[in-house]
Amino acid sequence: MEHYLYLVIITLIVLAVIDLMVGVSNDAVNFLNSGIGSKALSFRVIMMLASAGILCGAIFSSGMMEIARSGIYVPSMFSFNDVMVIFLAVMITDIILLDVFNYFGLPTSTTVSIVFELLGSAICLALYKIMNTTGDWSTLSQYINTEKASEIVISILLSVAISFTLGMIVQYVSRVVFTFQFEKRLKSFGIFFGGIALALIAYFIIIKGLKSVTFISKDVKSWINEHEILLVFGSFIIFTLLSYILTKLNINILKVIIGVGTFGLALSFAGNDLVNFIGVPVAAIQSIGFFKAAGADPNTYMMSELASSDILAPMWILFASGIVMIFTLWTSKKARTVIETEMSLSSQDSSSEKFQPNALSRLIVRGFVNLGNTISFIMPRTLQARLDSRFDKATNVHKQSKEEPMFDMVRASVNLMVASSLIAVGTSLKLPLSTTYVTFMVAMGTAFADRAWDRETAVYRVSGVFHVIGGWFFTAACAFTGAFIIAYFLKIGGIVSFVVALIVLALLLFQNARSHKKKVAEQAERKLSLERSDIRSMQQVTEASANQISEVIAKANLFYKEVIENVCKNDLTSLAINKKLIKKLNKDLDSTNDNLYNFIRNLDDNSAKSSRYYIISLGYLQDIIENLYIISNNTHNHVDNNHKPLKQSRCEDLNLVADQLGNWYAEIYNMYKRFEFNNIDLVMKKRNKIQTTINNLMDRQIQDIRTTESSPRNTRLYFSILLETNEMVSSTFKLLRLHKEFLEFKQANK
Repeated sequence: MEHYLYLVIITLIVLAVIDLMVGVSNDAVNFLNSGIGSKALSFRVIMMLASAGILCGAIFSSGMMEIARSGIYVPSMFSFNDVMVIFLAVMITDIILLDVFNYFGLPTSTTVSIVFELLGSAICLALYKIMNTTGDWSTLSQYINTEKASEIVISILLSVAISFTLGMIVQYVSRVVFTFQFEKRLKSFGIFFGGIALALIAYFIIIKGLKSVTFISKDVKSWINEHEILLVFGSFIIFTLLSYILTKLNINILKVIIGVGTFGLALSFAGNDLVNFIGVPVAAIQSIGFFKAAGADPNTYMMSELASSDILAPMWILFASGIVMIFTLWTSKKARTVIETEMSLSSQDSSSEKFQPNALSRLIVRGFVNLGNTISFIMPRTLQARLDSRFDKATNVHKQSKEEPMFDMVRASVNLMVASSLIAVGTSLKLPLSTTYVTFMVAMGTAFADRAWDRETAVYRVSGVFHVIGGWFFTAACAFTGAFIIAYFLKIGGIVSFVVALIVLALLLFQNARSHKKKVAEQAERKLSLERSDIRSMQQVTEASANQISEVIAKANLFYKEVIENVCKNDLTSLAINKKLIKKLNKDLDSTNDNLYNFIRNLDDNSAKSSRYYIISLGYLQDIIENLYIISNNTHNHVDNNHKPLKQSRCEDLNLVADQLGNWYAEIYNMYKRFEFNNIDLVMKKRNKIQTTINNLMDRQIQDIRTTESSPRNTRLYFSILLETNEMVSSTFKLLRLHKEFLEFKQANK
């Protein structure tokens, strides 16, 4: 038993570190979004402020650990063995769940996950005990604190609706006051705005961030709770004076708000959410201490000591946890994936979107468009024009997209101010609001009010928000179900199930990490040469276009040969892979198309006309890949539907076409790769041979249909391959002809 306990302790420590890392990766978006998105401060400064907030919050979070010990279940109803099963099931489920959400870049609530994991595993063991003892299901309520679970569900709905609405209202008013040229109004309105924002953030830090510190006496905390309005008003006066002084010193007050707000949210995150990551391991280690001191039977020793409010987490554990969180914050690539999701949904830029629209998002956007048209019809034209003028954005023809912030400092300040005040008020009213839900929905509300969700982007952004909100409810369901199942297997399987669960967890984490690394690498590869924002001159356009054409031609040549080879082999698996890869290549070209707007804006005046050649060439490349995708889709469906394989003679014909097309594409690839176009006329003429071959094969097939051919499906597939190949050849020829015209255009404009 002694050795088993040591193994459990070591396992819990390792799981705690892993849970800290995956948890921080998901929750980092809560306090980094505004600072990074607005670029008010450098990335390093934002990270340093967040790190300081995390360390302070972690050190002072000891009093928050009771939720893991007794907040969801009644510890006196469970034995030592039962409690250890609950804790292990919670940790394993939490790591898997958060790591999966991090992989897909979806922010979720670590509070909801830990609560429903505790609930699921505790209910599992409670039902197990009831089934093996009294069989009285009505006694289940004696094991579980059902009030806490219902509060969590209610808080989800409150967080979503209230946060979005309040964020939208405050941002709309702020934008009307400041406009997008806010620098001119900071010396007047900015003073009072700074006073209000800093007062609310300070109120948030006092009420939410420091409510669990142990060095503040209960009398002081009681006085703070009784004089909240006085504290806010006094803070407003002090910070308004401070804002006036900073403004006179030519210090941007918005940068101060963003810096303080980032620190405050990071402090709150560590002070209150740390329990979600290490609360269970700490409670488990404390349980082991109680059990060893009692020296009782693990199956009969009941864990009533866990309900004591005097139990505090050791300071060294809190400090070490803070260090792990800071290290993860600086190094986690998955944290950046989650941050990118929220950034994409709140960005003022509309060049590319992360989510695809669905029927619900289209319906909602159409309804709001109709509502907006109705309001515009009713509203006086002069008032409408004045309001619209407040939302006019400053334009710069030669903006570099990589240097542009996702949104400006006014919106970032509103994000932090509204989120802070909502969380503080919720805490004061003892509502278990999730910081993730509040910060995300406030960011979405401010983006909506700031007209970042316009006709160009709204349907994608609304779809993305529903994906994230759906993920929140999915979190609760998965957390409950996963912990319930794992707790059951740990209970009935003992040490064997424990070891198997750890092995499966390790394999899942390894596979997920490898898949995420591959996913990030693929996303980097998708950024073809013309997505770069540093292309400005005609020469750069020419070089980048040549690189892109050579890359697409090489892939098209490879995929075409593989599709023909695999359909002749009747290889369904390989055809499915070909179809997926060709679809991905088509998506890459669509992504390049999404960046056309920024690409054209970045060109210098002398090279703007040359962009027409690039746009047309991109269209021809898309035609080639779309023809190739049709071939791939038709061949895959033919084999998947178990139709007769192509005759050997037809396969030989198609391989002949593939060889001729391959040789031609190889010459085109070398020409563009080496940037040598002296023999472009000769290369263009070689298309005649391929099209002649295709025409002859079609004539022969027509003759065979009238004499020997007996399979209509084979005939249709054979014709579709030849016709689409002919279209590929035609589009490639047009591409070459266009490039020849472009070379002549360049020569004439030297």
